[in-house]
Amino acid sequence: MDDTVVTVREGKLRGKIKSDFAGNDFYSFQGIPYAKPPLGKLRFKAPQPPEKWEGVRDATEDGNECYAKSNTYSRSEDCLYINVFTKQIHAKELKPVMFWIHGGGFTTGSSHSIIYGPEYLITEDIVLVTFNYRLGVLGFLSFEDSSLGVPGNAGLKDMVMALKWVQNNITVFSGDPNNVTIFGESAGGASVTLLMLSPMAKGLFHKAIIQSGSALNGWVRGKRSTVYSLARVVGIESNDDEVILEQLQELSIEDLYHGANKLGEPFLVGVMRPFGPIVESNSSESSFINEEPISLLKSGRYQKVPAIIGYCSREGMFIYGLCSKQPSTLLSDETIVPYWLNLRIGSPQYNSAVQRIKDFYFNGKDPLENTDDIFRLYTDNFFLLGIHNIARYLQETGNTPTYFYKFSMDTGLNFMKSFLAIWEPGACHADDFSYLFKNGFAPEDIEPESFEHTGIQRMVRLWTNFAKFGNPTPDPNDKILPITWRPMENQRFNYLEIGEELEMNVDPEKEAMDFWNNLYREYSASRAKL
Repeated sequence: MDDTVVTVREGKLRGKIKSDFAGNDFYSFQGIPYAKPPLGKLRFKAPQPPEKWEGVRDATEDGNECYAKSNTYSRSEDCLYINVFTKQIHAKELKPVMFWIHGGGFTTGSSHSIIYGPEYLITEDIVLVTFNYRLGVLGFLSFEDSSLGVPGNAGLKDMVMALKWVQNNITVFSGDPNNVTIFGESAGGASVTLLMLSPMAKGLFHKAIIQSGSALNGWVRGKRSTVYSLARVVGIESNDDEVILEQLQELSIEDLYHGANKLGEPFLVGVMRPFGPIVESNSSESSFINEEPISLLKSGRYQKVPAIIGYCSREGMFIYGLCSKQPSTLLSDETIVPYWLNLRIGSPQYNSAVQRIKDFYFNGKDPLENTDDIFRLYTDNFFLLGIHNIARYLQETGNTPTYFYKFSMDTGLNFMKSFLAIWEPGACHADDFSYLFKNGFAPEDIEPESFEHTGIQRMVRLWTNFAKFGNPTPDPNDKILPITWRPMENQRFNYLEIGEELEMNVDPEKEAMDFWNNLYREYSASRAKL
């Protein structure tokens, strides 16, 4: 493994050699441009193809993170970089490609290797790709005037551009462009589902893994036409869209984000965020998505591929942890009633919904007497309901297998729960990917045969088996996976619990899911009578 120079369409790259979790060498290529830097007049716009370079480009370090309030490394508008990790270069037999989309609520995060180190997944015979995409106002500002070329969803279009880069270049790294699995967690999981729904992404991937997020989660959607509020807070006095765009493109990145942050970035179910994925209006350029996700799912008009989808057993610990930092938000109405119930805040119906939800989860008791009841509420209304329902639609309207899981493993690798100082049992939101990626919060030494070691082996094997074969448990004699993971069936919601043991069950949280879906149907019917 001496030669670390490869040639992609845009030029030559020099990578480096690293060691994986098992002590074997692999190639690492980082900070590769997959699009033209979105600067100046390209700010807020769809990504443009990458430019070529002369000589050999250094690809041994992480590229800039996309600008966001809480990103902590080298943050910049020049951030559209991709990373590739592989065991072989120019191999005759091409390997399955796994394309990771990071989380962060569409407002923060990156592919930085301190969080998403490849050392676990690359022990298997796959090619791993990670990348950055634009966040917050830079990724999701939109104008109604289609002639301006800013219809929204630039951050999602970055993902499409990165997938096109994979199609053009991944064979150099021994990756198979005809066997690409997209996978992601939280906003990354929601992005996977949005890519399945988008005509722009058709044919760019072949399998999907959806972790702890979906297009149907209330916190995913952004508002339309927030540009006028943004213009006011940054001091732009014009009402002319063209003038507003020009001045926003000339504004310093610091002033732009200072203004955007004044509009708030709520991670709530009852309030739509100012900058996030939207359904685009008809425009002169290609739309990422211009129909409601629920309509596309119900009608079966999406890219049908084999899928894994699931959640962590106590996702809601994450919301509880956020609310605990701002106690006024804990159990506030905006964290209880999802906006998609379409109830006017303060109306009798809205107040009735608040009380019914509290009665279901707390049964008249003080919720602070048993915080697990709060965890369950926030797990269900922030995460599980949207994940559960999208899985049902995939099974009902698709023609490919859908595998559902519940992740309940609870070890020293559950970094998010530790970060939030929550010690109750269960797996918090974002606790699962620490078993797929090595990160800076993991213990230095993971003992063989420990629960942590077993958890890593199982998650890596399940996910990479799926990428290779479209089946997470193809080998009945695999000692690491002593179970057959059965996909969902008509009238039978099969799921795999991934905990200290692997166990097949049916109907995750059925009573709670029935409660929420019945609530939605009831209020939809009452609105139709008005």
